[in-house]
Amino acid sequence: MELPPSLRGAVDRALEGISLADLKRSADILSQRYRAEVRDGRMHLSDDMAARAYLATRLPATYAAVRAGMEFVADRRPDFAPVTALDVGAGPGTAFWAASDCWPSLDDALLIEGSPAIRACGEALSQAASPSRIEWRSADIINGLPDLAPRDLVTLAYVLDELSSDARDRLVDRLWSLTADTLLIVEPGTPAGWQRILRARDRLLIMGAHMIAPCVHGGACPLAAPDWCHFSRRVARSRLHRQAKGAEVPWEDEKYAYVAVSRQPGPSPEARILVPPRSGGGRIALRTCNADGSVGERALSKRDGAAFKTARRLDWGDSL
Repeated sequence: MELPPSLRGAVDRALEGISLADLKRSADILSQRYRAEVRDGRMHLSDDMAARAYLATRLPATYAAVRAGMEFVADRRPDFAPVTALDVGAGPGTAFWAASDCWPSLDDALLIEGSPAIRACGEALSQAASPSRIEWRSADIINGLPDLAPRDLVTLAYVLDELSSDARDRLVDRLWSLTADTLLIVEPGTPAGWQRILRARDRLLIMGAHMIAPCVHGGACPLAAPDWCHFSRRVARSRLHRQAKGAEVPWEDEKYAYVAVSRQPGPSPEARILVPPRSGGGRIALRTCNADGSVGERALSKRDGAAFKTARRLDWGDSL
């Protein structure tokens, strides 16, 4: 997956004239903080160079993950056409750009971001967005997000890992109260990220939310450690992206975990594919999470006719 051309161009302009050595150094520090899930009272994106490093090395991957989650929502809810959106912990506006690409109906977006450095980058990038009302605010996301009205689409991407457990719970509860229709939460596709998604999922179901994706049921998650529910999206790296990361391969795989819920009930698929399908010898093996709350294995061969042809087109994360 690649960034939309208008966003790609805006990012390139934002990085013009930046020293590659400084960018690489800031990217290394940022990567270490993310991987260690450091919570030391400082924002990961605390200064201008950290923000620029994020644009170069993390924006493409987070965009791909959020956009993928939205694709699954759109697949389950083809009638969903959000007009208003709220993104909390917006960074440079990643979820806004993904939502605009997924739903052309989007017209009014409120983006909450506490870091002045990345908010300034996001405001500059959003000048290249298609005509719509875009408002940026700085707000304390831990203490209630006061004076906000519900919005059709609410998003929270790669934020929960920066908060304490209690703060996460309060934020999830508040975001649900601000959700007029659909709430999407995305986290890194690590075992710890999945645990945060599971906790948010459980709270949302208790509050009456209806599952959209990835779960095909509203019961207890059937997976248990060391297994965990996550997905992956391949991301194209620009030349500067490769240089800043010291990488040679022109792509990377971003693993992510997510949950999407709605105030509107809807039909659920039969199952969702939990790992990349395995094929060979005229057979396809699928590991699926099923509507009855179980995890199972399915094997299809050419003798299964149309079902086999359909399975050949399916990928990790798709529903049956």
